[in-house]
Amino acid sequence: MPEILPELPGLLEVLGLEEEPLGIYYASEAPAEALTPKAAVLPTAAQEARGEVDWEEVFSNFACIMGVIWRARKSGKAACFDRDHVGCLGGAFYLGFLKPQLETIIHYVSTGIPGVMEGEHYLASPEAMRRFLALVDPRPAPARFCIFKPLSQFAPGETPETVSFFARPESISGLHFLASFVTDDPEAVAAPFGADCSYVLTWPLTYLARGQLKAVLGGWDPSARKFHKPDELSFSVPWELFTRMATRWRESFLTKHTWATVQKKIALSRRAWKE
Repeated sequence: MPEILPELPGLLEVLGLEEEPLGIYYASEAPAEALTPKAAVLPTAAQEARGEVDWEEVFSNFACIMGVIWRARKSGKAACFDRDHVGCLGGAFYLGFLKPQLETIIHYVSTGIPGVMEGEHYLASPEAMRRFLALVDPRPAPARFCIFKPLSQFAPGETPETVSFFARPESISGLHFLASFVTDDPEAVAAPFGADCSYVLTWPLTYLARGQLKAVLGGWDPSARKFHKPDELSFSVPWELFTRMATRWRESFLTKHTWATVQKKIALSRRAWKE
């Protein structure tokens, strides 16, 4: 278990959060009883170019990464993915199991294919989608399994690469300002375009690879809003930033009068949602 965890309960309490954040990491073994998509063959761009992809089979096995994580969050279990159990070609790309992305998905996210599929129209053209994929540029998965699990379930010697909070705006406001407090960076929080799963892992690591220690505010993907509570967003940070936030929050505004007024709104929000 990471040594920083004794600091976590105090941070969660002051933020009004009852749900433990998830740590994300890669490993050669999967946790026992982890939730995972069913097994399916992951097609490649080369197979697509040769016309060898059975798209009906591919889409029949679809499982959104955030959907699996949503079920894991509700059950308190881990969610686990690998090349043979990923469920989504977009998610396979963002988690580092598939590159380059298939042209069918590039068109699906943008303009669709006339007479074949409507498409999501999240970007204006396939070219715009290709530029985006080159920008976010996820690294290859460093180990077989990509695992999402509550921080308290980490064993000695296990350390997450990123940590994801799920919360409503009142609590998110505390995380947002705390990130700037501990980094001395007024642009410490980013909210880029992307699939919902890119916010919890891919984008934080992309910024880190550029030498930028940034938090990523997510939950914007309309296709995955059904896997969030109403009004809920995600807030994901590299481990280094999380440790700073967990150890230094008592120095910040979170112990001052202004935050006490926000805590009243957090309590009001809980009552409104019957939590």
